[in-house]
Amino acid sequence: MWVEENNRLTSTFRFKDFTEAFGFMTKVALLAEKMNHHPFWTNVYNTVTIELSTHDAGNVVTDKDRALAKAIDQLI
Repeated sequence: MWVEENNRLTSTFRFKDFTEAFGFMTKVALLAEKMNHHPFWTNVYNTVTIELSTHDAGNVVTDKDRALAKAIDQLI
């Protein structure tokens, strides 16, 4: 579930283990590159946190962020 706060869309994803989390990150990386919109994210063991905002628009949430969030959700 994505939450919009502090000019960012944020979501945390939990997986069985690090391998699953890293596999998810790989899929997101390929998707983000294709959409030319790259997230700020962190990974600790089985947890991936993603923050989206559009730098070119002044670091606020735009339709570009919402589109990427929706596409990421479809990977799960």
